[in-house]
Amino acid sequence: MEAVALSSRFPNAATCPTCNHNPISHLLPLPRSARCRPHLPARPLAVRCLHTPNPIPAAPRPCSAVAYDRAAPPTPVGHRLGLLVDEFRSLPESLDRVKRLLACASSLPAFPESDRVPANRVMGCTAQVWLSVAMDGLGRMRFAADSDSEITKGFCACLISVLDGALPEEVLGMTPDDFGDLNVVGLSVRAPSRVNTWHNLLISMQKRTKALIAKEEGRPPVEPFPSLIIGADGIEAKGSYAEAQAHPYPDGFVVHVFQYLVLICACEIWAMFLSPDGSKIQELVNVLRKKKIGVVAHFYMDPEVQGILTAAQKLWPHIHISDSLVMADSAVKMAEAGCDYITVLGVDFMSENVRAILDQAGFEKVGVYRMSSDIIGCSLADAAASPTYMHFLEAASNSPPSLHVIYINTSLETKAYVHELVPTITCTSSNVVKTILQAFAQIPYLNVWYGPDSYMGANIVELFRQMADMTDEEISRIHQDHNRDSIRSLLSRLFYYQDGNCIVHHLFGHEVVERIKELYCDAFLTAHFEVPGEMFSLAMEAKRRGMGIVGSTQNILDFIKAQLQEALDRDVDDHLQFVLGTESGMVTSIVAAVRDLLNSKRFSANIKVEIVFPVSSDSVSRTSPNGSQGLNYSIAYDHAKLAIVPGVTAGEGCSIHGGCASCPYMKMNSLRSLLSVCHQLPDKDNIIHAYEASRFNSSTPGGKSVADIGCEPILHMRHFQLVQGPSDIISLLLQATGKLPEKLINQILHSA
Repeated sequence: MEAVALSSRFPNAATCPTCNHNPISHLLPLPRSARCRPHLPARPLAVRCLHTPNPIPAAPRPCSAVAYDRAAPPTPVGHRLGLLVDEFRSLPESLDRVKRLLACASSLPAFPESDRVPANRVMGCTAQVWLSVAMDGLGRMRFAADSDSEITKGFCACLISVLDGALPEEVLGMTPDDFGDLNVVGLSVRAPSRVNTWHNLLISMQKRTKALIAKEEGRPPVEPFPSLIIGADGIEAKGSYAEAQAHPYPDGFVVHVFQYLVLICACEIWAMFLSPDGSKIQELVNVLRKKKIGVVAHFYMDPEVQGILTAAQKLWPHIHISDSLVMADSAVKMAEAGCDYITVLGVDFMSENVRAILDQAGFEKVGVYRMSSDIIGCSLADAAASPTYMHFLEAASNSPPSLHVIYINTSLETKAYVHELVPTITCTSSNVVKTILQAFAQIPYLNVWYGPDSYMGANIVELFRQMADMTDEEISRIHQDHNRDSIRSLLSRLFYYQDGNCIVHHLFGHEVVERIKELYCDAFLTAHFEVPGEMFSLAMEAKRRGMGIVGSTQNILDFIKAQLQEALDRDVDDHLQFVLGTESGMVTSIVAAVRDLLNSKRFSANIKVEIVFPVSSDSVSRTSPNGSQGLNYSIAYDHAKLAIVPGVTAGEGCSIHGGCASCPYMKMNSLRSLLSVCHQLPDKDNIIHAYEASRFNSSTPGGKSVADIGCEPILHMRHFQLVQGPSDIISLLLQATGKLPEKLINQILHSA
């Protein structure tokens, strides 16, 4: 039956003249039967018929996988892959397959020393892999590869045997799943340790094939996104100007639409801020020390602010830069260490959380200050405060037992109101999946309502759908109380709000994803959990081959550090390229962490880290021909005679004020504001009263204190969050050992 099936796959294969059976299902590398001698195409593949017993052994011969004759008529890719699969399948012992793979490696043509350059490196492989690609005069693709690992070199030989000489469309049409049946050394290429090599090499082949096609067709090269390159010897901005189109706007302004703009000047200014002015550092440290002021700041701060804070940390210990999860915890530690004031550089819900947690910890007298007298908003917090969100939760209150999992990016007042309506626990992008899994483990018939980030909600559902396709054993390793049936049941009881998103992560849509696929498919891809589904899926695919991360800002930072540490341990020349799929303010913390690693270890290799900032064509802004106003200022750039504008109306898009995906609210936290607030403390005359973080004295509709009830969902999360900071979402699941607090469980069951 196996031979019949393969005969249908390869109808042109010869049959045994004795028994009329197609022998291709048992292609053997060495023996050949005396009775069965099929006339196959000119390849040194030995075969035997299924009906032919006891093949006669033969002397070892070169690996058939790399014996493709370039002078012969090309064989279809599918045919070649089938031969390769059957060749290794015919070897029952793993040791024999390893020997065959090593033979393939030794038969691979010598790789020119001149081609062993960083531009030809294949990223994502543990071993060093080089790949060169060309198109011959007949329009067929020609590949050459090499590796410093003989096993990896054998993998390269196998892949080249399938694709060398193929038409471009054949190369681009291949997927990793096409190699799923290839069992080379005892593990299928579907095994994670094999996917990294096979998949990443295939991705590099396809990327370079696309580039050659574009060159042959006379298409101009696509402009890359702006980036920063960090090395032991400093920081370099990379990019060039793309053509800008100016269109008249009805009100007399000019709209500069920078499609796929590469702003080298913005990167140069980032680089400048990453080496801040020493006098400003000392001024800040002096006032912080004199007045016992602690600083908690979010990763998304303006690069100038973060550059100063990062340097000041070495002189004053009470400065902390992180994601929103631990800002309040850090503030409590500062208060315990004797700080009289805490300045919060973030949006208003962050300062509210800090104020509330300090009060709960008994530090009511510690002052908490924001960086603006105006509202520092957040699109997600606004979405959760809308009437439509309350309608969403009214459905939850009518469907007991229900648990509301609310994103931390919401106001304390909103947390109080919704908790009174439906039992609520706060979550972050780091722990949301763990929270939902544990909730269903403790109450299997529970209904879970997540909000307000619709992209994150959709991504959570997709993640669980992928889990539902895993085996029970795989799922139990993620959470011991779950299996395929429980995950499928969970999916039918999980609901998410569908009308809220982060205005920054919304920019990582279809246009950006398509450009990443074209230019950066072989780079490391990082994505925040708040990105749209297309970007989420792309990053999850990259993660499966060891090239990506989906998680919080801290998860992204940890991933970059881990990849760099591996490169340092290898101590060979390397260029690590990361696409930053979150707010560009992260770059300061990334640069600081990379520099620390580069300076902490002696190594001889030339290792660089490149951070790529995706640009959306939504990066559009208006600027007056007579000058700029407020945040929307322009910079004269003599070389191109163009105006550089921050982006969509208030600092989004690609700009010198934080980069390509930049939160306008976060950029309200300036160094000038921080110094002004600090110098004004203590505020005996109430001059900066409007800068104080809100302390809610109002009551909920049920007559309870907003401060007390709003804090409770946060405290539920703090009780549950027993561990902190793994490298990504999937790894975080492995640490899902906490329990939802009994008080919350009782609230859920009581409401039912």
